[in-house]
Amino acid sequence: MLGSGAMTNSIEDVTRKADVIMLVGSNPEEAHPVIGMQIRAAVERGCRLIVVDPRDIGLAAQADIHLKLRPGTNVAFANGVVNYLIQNDLYDEDFVRERTEGFEILAATVRDCTPAWVEEVCGIDRRDLVQAARMYAAADAAAIMYCLGVTEHSTGTDGVMALSNIAMITGNLGKPGGGVNPLRGQNNVQGACDMGAGPDDLPGYQKVADPEVARRFEKAWGVPLPRTRGLKATECFPAMIEGGIKGLFLFGEDPVRTDPDTAHVIRALEALEFLVVDDLFLTETAKYADVVLPGRSYAEKEGTFTNTERRVQRVRKAVAGPTGARLDTEIFTEVMNRMGYAQPSLSAAEIMDEVASLTPSYGGMSHERLDGSALAGRGLQWPCPSEAHPGTPILHMGEFALGLGAFSTPEYRPSAELPDAEYPLMLTTGRVLYQYNACAMTGRTDGVNEIVDHSFIEINERDAAALGVSDGDRVRVSSRRGAIQSTARVSGKTNPGQTWMPFHFQDGNSNWLTNAALDRVSKAPEYKVCAVRVEKID
Repeated sequence: MLGSGAMTNSIEDVTRKADVIMLVGSNPEEAHPVIGMQIRAAVERGCRLIVVDPRDIGLAAQADIHLKLRPGTNVAFANGVVNYLIQNDLYDEDFVRERTEGFEILAATVRDCTPAWVEEVCGIDRRDLVQAARMYAAADAAAIMYCLGVTEHSTGTDGVMALSNIAMITGNLGKPGGGVNPLRGQNNVQGACDMGAGPDDLPGYQKVADPEVARRFEKAWGVPLPRTRGLKATECFPAMIEGGIKGLFLFGEDPVRTDPDTAHVIRALEALEFLVVDDLFLTETAKYADVVLPGRSYAEKEGTFTNTERRVQRVRKAVAGPTGARLDTEIFTEVMNRMGYAQPSLSAAEIMDEVASLTPSYGGMSHERLDGSALAGRGLQWPCPSEAHPGTPILHMGEFALGLGAFSTPEYRPSAELPDAEYPLMLTTGRVLYQYNACAMTGRTDGVNEIVDHSFIEINERDAAALGVSDGDRVRVSSRRGAIQSTARVSGKTNPGQTWMPFHFQDGNSNWLTNAALDRVSKAPEYKVCAVRVEKID
């Protein structure tokens, strides 16, 4: 649609220049605390804030409007906003005419997505939808920021596209203080994607199916490359069970803790003939490995990280690390050499030079330049195609990467699993400030664990009363995939019929419950919606 999978604008640009920020499916004060503080500071300076989230997150108290919508209804909400903007002539006609295509099809798609319809589907007041749409459209510069509350659904890609329609129809792309800005969910996930971690891509989002691209990499690497896509991570687990994948090399990942439907993940790993895990710790996944290799942390190696605003930053070795732990690049190189694929031993700087030579968006980057006094540690934002290029803080200024911006036409589809008589409550998951992902590192920090070190489930007061559950009670939480025990936290943070759990804690890991239904494009799992039953443990 837009030609990029990253923030269109810089963090500072959004938090300093936006008149309105629409924050959707994101709790940055817990999951991205530096950005969360900057958003709070922006509000204090006069920026208006629209929060679209099923929970009473901290920033909701600072918001002009909080649309506490039903989980899984992001597409309905966004289509409703677009419907209102079109029906009330609140869109940027010049921008739509000059820089986009497909407006008529979009208008037809959202024709029935009226405020009344949105109220019914999303469970919000139609007047709040109208107020939010008018506030966003009236701003000189309005930004959308979103996170996993949009993407971790079976309709996650549609959710992103629907939000992008809002920005594009109002002309809020390619301008300071605007844009569509995902807050990436894991450490250096932007850099991993940039370097071709997806099965469709070579570095720089160059497609494996493009013959010209493939030939260029084949010439550089001296080996033939496949022309067809591989499997995404979530597609690998069924393939393991079916026997299509017999061996797995896993590094820096703990799917037994972090992937949905834990029992399914364990069955997949046990079906393998051979499993290698390269990690810093003996994780829950490593316990199933045939071989465990000790890796090095970020502080024990050289290289770069790329953050959520496309900023490439140097990481420098601070300590030597323990004896026996080896660099990931050393491990990969030696394994390839032993398998008969001759590989040179390259330094981090040499690898970066190779990246620049084959990746146009990184073409002007090198360790030497990133280390230089001219940048003063600020890094560079891609695209940066040449050594003289200053980097690109704002994408799509003047034109889109693919020419005209094409409107997407996603239609609302319910989540793959909804509550019923057997499992009457809806569960969504997320993070708390004091722990990170699977607690591989933060869970080893005594001071952090003194604040929060165990599983809990947020339950609405009305549901708790009906269940005979009080705050602090031990409860059993069950889904069609498994059951765990946890501690009840009773409040009004969630709506009636909805619950919420952090996914960090092994004592009550919510991923035994979550649904492995996948988005049809991204193949991201539906962590944010599944049906559960809660029972008090006597």
